[in-house]
Amino acid sequence: MTTISLCMIVRNEEEVLARCLNSAQSLADEIVIVDTGSTDHTKEVARQYTDSVYDFAWTDDFSAARNFSFSKATQDFCLWLDADDILEPEDLNILLSLKASLTADTDVVMLRYHTAFDEAGNPTFTYYRERLIRRLSGLRFQGAIHETIAPAGVVLYCEAAVTHRKLKPGDPNRNLRIFEKLLSEGAGLSPREQFYYARELTYHGKDEKAADILRSYLDAGQGWVENEIEACRTLSQCLDRLGKPKESLLALLQSLQFGPPRAELCCDIGLYFFRQEDFTTASFWYELALTCKRRDASGGFVIPDCYGYIPDLQLCVCHYRLGNLALAKEYNERAGRLKPESQAVLYNRNFFNSLS
Repeated sequence: MTTISLCMIVRNEEEVLARCLNSAQSLADEIVIVDTGSTDHTKEVARQYTDSVYDFAWTDDFSAARNFSFSKATQDFCLWLDADDILEPEDLNILLSLKASLTADTDVVMLRYHTAFDEAGNPTFTYYRERLIRRLSGLRFQGAIHETIAPAGVVLYCEAAVTHRKLKPGDPNRNLRIFEKLLSEGAGLSPREQFYYARELTYHGKDEKAADILRSYLDAGQGWVENEIEACRTLSQCLDRLGKPKESLLALLQSLQFGPPRAELCCDIGLYFFRQEDFTTASFWYELALTCKRRDASGGFVIPDCYGYIPDLQLCVCHYRLGNLALAKEYNERAGRLKPESQAVLYNRNFFNSLS
């Protein structure tokens, strides 16, 4: 059977590390913990699960730390997790079955990553990440921040997911600080790093600067197509916040040069026309969203609610505003079948009942 080294880099994670390790330890034949400077009891917690606990001087370089953890692994595959990640029982079972059948010629196994959730715990933001890497494949992380391993060789997609469950926010300035340190040292940013740098700027309210970087990124045409599509969406959001709605729409339409629209994009365009109170055109885009098929294996960011719930709910409002009460009720019930506990659906239902 294939063997797995669970490789983690940690710092001040005493509150969540045991939760992560408890969820994954039955999958791992070896656990490697690399501590980058904890001042709490993280290392003591780690030693309850493994003797392979190492110190690594932090250099503002996530790839360096992750690659160091891989260098200490001895098993067939390296599985990387963050301390606030967990494997839910159903996902663990899928991975245990995969482990029993995984062949030695596989280089990378891609797993879903769930990072945001609705009130019922269903994922509202998900995407595939490279999670299991054949140790002797030579594949290693690149990038000081938002590090990644570009999948190569034999790549397998698995339905199992890693679930990100934060208990408290991390340092909100860390990523931006690392990017700006790189720039101050004269390091050039790769297209991927430019994309993520612009996103970090938006999180800090620096939309003008972010928009400039996103325009340059898109003009260069050197990025990964999924990042370019997302860059159009991010640019649109920047321009909207800057009070430039027409330019915001043009940024969304620019993404069509990269292929058929995703449901996320259709919902964005629908929302533009919804805000303009052009409910007929908004309805067109929300209807189009309902015809889009999810393409998770493309590697792009996926908002599952855009593939049913959000368009249905918005079409309910559009048709009500257009005077189509029966159709409005129908779309609300369609949204309710997808999310029975939705407060928006319940509100609409009570509102429609009050009309009779």
